[in-house]
Amino acid sequence: MTPVYPWRCAPEGLATFRQLRARGLRPGGQDVVAQVERPRRRRGPLVAYLYRVDLALPVRPMTPAKRDALAKANAARRVCPECGRDAGYRIPPSLGMCTPCAFPDTSPA
Repeated sequence: MTPVYPWRCAPEGLATFRQLRARGLRPGGQDVVAQVERPRRRRGPLVAYLYRVDLALPVRPMTPAKRDALAKANAARRVCPECGRDAGYRIPPSLGMCTPCAFPDTSPA
């Protein structure tokens, strides 16, 4: 059974994934050792998993091939499938196209 702590009451030596990343670390394959719960009113509690900091490994460095692949993937997400233009921003998955294609009747004044 995984221990559950209230929000901001986790013991020293444990950190969330984001806290590890802020320190330049990653979980490194270790299992979740605990979790913290933040209460919310309408939906259930918000859960964050905790990892041991002493077992965390350094983040792997970005290689040139990874950087190129990431740049290509981000560029592909900017191209509108309807008009084929670079929108200048990441196309929202909820629209599936750039804003002018999604809302053609609204034009800037």
